Amino acid sequence: MAEHQAVYATDEYGRPFIILREQAKKTRAHGLEAIKSHILAAKTVANIIRTSLGPRGLDKILISPDGEITVTNDGATILSQMEVEHQIAKLLVQLSRSQDDEVGDGTTGVVVLAGALLEQSESLLDRGIHPIRIADGFDRACTIAVKNLESIADTIEYSKTHTENLLKTAMTSLGSKIVSKEHEQFAQIAVDAVLQVADLERKDVLFDLIKVDGKVGGSLADTQLIKGVLIDKDMSHPQMPSKVEDARIAILTCPFEPPRPKTKHKLDISSVEEFKKLQNYEKEKFADMIKRVKDSGANLVICQWGFDDEANHLLMQNDLPAVRWVGGPEIELIAIATEGRIVPRFEDLTPEKLGKAGIVREVTFGTTRDKMMVIEECANTRAVTIFVRGSNKMIVDESKRALHDAICAVRNLIKDNRVVYGGGAADISSSLAVQKAADEIPSIEQYAMRAFASALDSVPLALAENSGLSPIETLAEVKSRQVKENDSTLGIDCNGRGNNDMKKQFVYDPLISKRQQYLLATQLVRAVLKIDDVIISGQAE
Repeated sequence: MAEHQAVYATDEYGRPFIILREQAKKTRAHGLEAIKSHILAAKTVANIIRTSLGPRGLDKILISPDGEITVTNDGATILSQMEVEHQIAKLLVQLSRSQDDEVGDGTTGVVVLAGALLEQSESLLDRGIHPIRIADGFDRACTIAVKNLESIADTIEYSKTHTENLLKTAMTSLGSKIVSKEHEQFAQIAVDAVLQVADLERKDVLFDLIKVDGKVGGSLADTQLIKGVLIDKDMSHPQMPSKVEDARIAILTCPFEPPRPKTKHKLDISSVEEFKKLQNYEKEKFADMIKRVKDSGANLVICQWGFDDEANHLLMQNDLPAVRWVGGPEIELIAIATEGRIVPRFEDLTPEKLGKAGIVREVTFGTTRDKMMVIEECANTRAVTIFVRGSNKMIVDESKRALHDAICAVRNLIKDNRVVYGGGAADISSSLAVQKAADEIPSIEQYAMRAFASALDSVPLALAENSGLSPIETLAEVKSRQVKENDSTLGIDCNGRGNNDMKKQFVYDPLISKRQQYLLATQLVRAVLKIDDVIISGQAE
């Protein structure tokens, strides 16, 4: 047949040489080498993250190019701040980011699982199994694992008064964070914040209404939930009152300044009379602005822009307390919380557009002159601010990230109140289910499915290793107990409480989070197995 024949060709000097069928094998070998180099890059990233998994996971110090230090064990933060050059490593960074965006928790676990799946696929490639068959086997295994998760999930009840189960989920999320010393208090704050803004009928949580702010000084125990809005500003004049009750707030995005000529034009003043005219014109404009604000019935002005000393003095004389330089996101939050309208021009200011709040007050901290404004008893009672305190900026920042994960975990339960059990219990159960299904499949995919089952074991193995336990012995013992007792709640006892039942330890994992980890990791691995070459545009390989 034609394809078996040798092909004769000549090089640039006219010397003949033969191209044989072996070339095709070489090309395939080159493709496998490319896949293996990708797997190596992914494994390297996953191994860095692996030690940060679980309640006893270790933190990483990340130093940015300008010398700023971040200490964290949040997978998404570590990966987003790491400088990774390899294309596949960048895909893992995007994987953790998509888990963070969609679910908000489980960013470390998803990368560990993806790394383990790629590690397993390497040994299958060595055995000569085609990458596409491996990818198909992983797909089948993932479907079985997700079905198993849904079958072992428990539905937990909660309401605005009965929050115990939500609290336990938040505590599980915070168990591995820097705030674990105060994790009961932080979990309570996360639950209260979510329930304050949640619409339980629609199973929806408006994240826009939760603001997390922080200030260095004080301990983590001083962290509090404020039912209202906190802004890092103070009154524009030191003699203005520091407290306004029954506040009617004018929210302005126009500056307290007289209109000035556009950039192309200039104003030439050649005599004293002209200067006085200009001065009087400015005074009239200032007076008109103050009058419009007073006429609307406002007793507090919040302005996105600054204003000069003259405007400040006039506001002070007219008993109009004001806050200036309030940023755009804060302005929007204040408008939502006080049910006011953002007014872009003084001419548009009317009594109906004012925001309403029971009390607006300045708060001061310690011996410093730091001041912040608190707007409480707002017209829209659902807006809340979590005010984090800590001994240094690093702890405050990490506490904010920890709270974000806890808030997301509680939000996931409100969207879908099914949970699986942590400590690797759900992963071991899914691993056993996939293993059982693989034994019944006659096709070559059974090898990939067994590899998937082994990869699922990587999560409990990492948990055991990070907790100082003997990984393989601990996993083997828990696995055999799950099979004997047919109990999918048995997991790794990370905290050394002498009890492997994760249900009794209240280690809850929202089903949404776990399911998403499996699906995203499998999708990524499938994509990587299909890449057999990297072509950089403009460069010859």
